[in-house]
Amino acid sequence: MTNDQKDPLFVLIKSLSKSEKRQFKVYVGRLGVNTDSKFLALFNHLDKNETMDEDLIVSKGIVKKQQLSNLKAHLYKQILVSLRLSPLHQNIRSQLREQFDFASILYHKGLYKQSLKILDKAKALAKENEEHNIAYEIVEFEKIIETQYITRSINNRADELTVEAKMLSMKNVLTSKLSNLSLQLYGLMLKSGYVRNDKEQTIITDYFRSKLPKYEWNTLGFREKLWLYKAHLWYGFIIQDFLSCYKYSKKWVDLFYESPKMINQNPVFFLRGNHYLLESLFLIKDKKQLKSTLEEFEKTVQEPSFPKDDNIEVLSFQYVYNNKLNIHFLEGTFEEGKYLVEEILNGISEFNNRLDDHHIMVLYYKIGCLYFGMANHKKCIEYLSKIINNKSLKMREDLMCFSRVLSLVAHYEAGMDYHLESQLKETYRFLIKMNDLHEVQKEMIKFLKSLGDIFPHQIKDEFRKLHTRLKKYEDHPYEKRAFLYLDILSWLESNIEGRPVADIIKEKAKGLIR
Repeated sequence: MTNDQKDPLFVLIKSLSKSEKRQFKVYVGRLGVNTDSKFLALFNHLDKNETMDEDLIVSKGIVKKQQLSNLKAHLYKQILVSLRLSPLHQNIRSQLREQFDFASILYHKGLYKQSLKILDKAKALAKENEEHNIAYEIVEFEKIIETQYITRSINNRADELTVEAKMLSMKNVLTSKLSNLSLQLYGLMLKSGYVRNDKEQTIITDYFRSKLPKYEWNTLGFREKLWLYKAHLWYGFIIQDFLSCYKYSKKWVDLFYESPKMINQNPVFFLRGNHYLLESLFLIKDKKQLKSTLEEFEKTVQEPSFPKDDNIEVLSFQYVYNNKLNIHFLEGTFEEGKYLVEEILNGISEFNNRLDDHHIMVLYYKIGCLYFGMANHKKCIEYLSKIINNKSLKMREDLMCFSRVLSLVAHYEAGMDYHLESQLKETYRFLIKMNDLHEVQKEMIKFLKSLGDIFPHQIKDEFRKLHTRLKKYEDHPYEKRAFLYLDILSWLESNIEGRPVADIIKEKAKGLIR
């Protein structure tokens, strides 16, 4: 039996909306001979069933066992063709590709002048929307046609096309270098998180500077600026320069508002830019601007004119709820944020086939932190266990690290310290293995190890000592990241003062200027 969650055909069919299914059947039925076709029978079967049981498909006589693989591939292709014809999935790129295909057909029929006319219009549309890759392909195609059919309609046509191709090529090379740098930095961020010491900072800085291509600002278009801001943003995140992150994420978002048509053309980049702007505001603790920016973001994506598709729906869910949780963390309003848990879990269930493990685990970690703030430590442990026990999670080692540390603290708070010694050893081994044992973590583990030798009347004094030792790392360039994942200082203060951690954080939130 095929794994339903991994079978591409089954996942694709289950992702279709009612209108998309209806359109597919209309598309298939455009010729009477298709109404009883095997691939339509397979489509109807998979649409009605909740599992991909290949033995059942064969037993129903839809297709023979040896033909099933080919039939699935054919059905998959037909669904994609149907979706491509849908107005919902039409965009500038698909329109340009369609015009390019039309021009190619006319060229092969020897209708060169008609082909060039279509290409000229498509090229103008591509340039207008800064689709330079397609524009370059069009120019190269024009050059091929011009070698076979001299229009004589424009003087120096060969020189004009040569200059045009050179300019587009230069833009594409610059865009490629900037996008490569951005992607590589993003990959480093996902794999290892923030830099850990001066040596790593030097390596990252040297890498960034050596890979950043030279450019003239006045020659940069929308896309070149977008990738430039992205590269600076990820560099800022990795070296923990969060003011720089705010600066470049703001430039990223403003770039779209300065060219509104690009929002509809590149909605995913618009969504991601807003998410990183919100994340940066959380990291610099600008709660006022964080709340207003999130409200504006939600308002924008809910507008009827904003593009709608499955991918946008999933990303909007992730970004809105991540930042709603961040607001509650910043303000200490954990109880008030409890309602979000059910909504998030419903979203994870709804988008399960389209959400990757990494983003699900980030949401679980934040839910765990929310419960920790509510002093519901057993629930906190429940969600952290989902991360700790996930053997397939290959990214964000820092997320795994702090999940384990917070789990230890939650076990202590819940009075579930009967296995604490073995958990401490396991966590210590994990941190040593990933070379991520920071001073904050060392102090935390040392403290939790010593709990068995501390008398009850001494505990508050030990909390004070630990607070003093950790306070000096609060603004440390490499140690401060520990406080981004878990507000250890507020937890210690709550134990020292005998008050809920939420109250401590609320008081600190009131003290923020912004």
